[in-house]
Amino acid sequence: MNTPIAVSPAPTSRTAFSRVRIVLCQTSHPGNIGSAARALKTMGFSRLVLVRPRHRPEEQAIALAAGATDVLDNAQIVESLSEALAGTRHAVALTARRRELAVAPLWAREAAGEMALTLGDPDAEVALVFGNESAGLSNEELSLCSRWAMIPANPEFSSLNVASAVQLMCYELRLAVAAPGAPPAVPDAGEIATHEDVERLLAHLQQVAVESEFLDPANPKRFMVRMRRAAARARLEREEVAIFRGLLSAVEKPFK
Repeated sequence: MNTPIAVSPAPTSRTAFSRVRIVLCQTSHPGNIGSAARALKTMGFSRLVLVRPRHRPEEQAIALAAGATDVLDNAQIVESLSEALAGTRHAVALTARRRELAVAPLWAREAAGEMALTLGDPDAEVALVFGNESAGLSNEELSLCSRWAMIPANPEFSSLNVASAVQLMCYELRLAVAAPGAPPAVPDAGEIATHEDVERLLAHLQQVAVESEFLDPANPKRFMVRMRRAAARARLEREEVAIFRGLLSAVEKPFK
């Protein structure tokens, strides 16, 4: 039996909801894809992106979607997380545990507030990223995201079903975007750099570090992990990325 729930008022900006991607990485069970589709639709979201799912949505997924088959029909299937994040300005990865050298994780509500702030720009797209059922997200996948978030679950049993995690995060994001008192856009802030902007900057930085012999490519000592962490904390604007790229270009001239 379905439990009736109170229906919250329509969001003040429906376009904000359409600019949120729910990204599932290497999902093992098609049923979880269907359950996640239902979970995100109940919170007003519609964009589902599947990164290398082990099984494409099939009968079990459709059955568990329970009215959200439109979300499954329109789901985008891609080969990499980088492809799934293309064009986004903010991506939050969900993790159940802290990791070595990680960006300090935010609690779910705080992470949702940051995403709502980014969505205050009518051109910005954001993503919530979830790992697979058994292993979660790899360190490499986590490094591609702007922020990490944790759901404040029972510390002795913190592993959530993928669909449950999607439901909780979408609920928090719905509150942050639609509820009275949602954080407004910062009027004087510049345009946040996209995922591709930051990736190109980091690649340029690595190239210059190697050319200048600051970095030994055979023994990098987690240099790029630390640089990704710094970039994620900074929430770089496009103009700032351009300045850093210009500086790197000037630095590398003697090596060409």
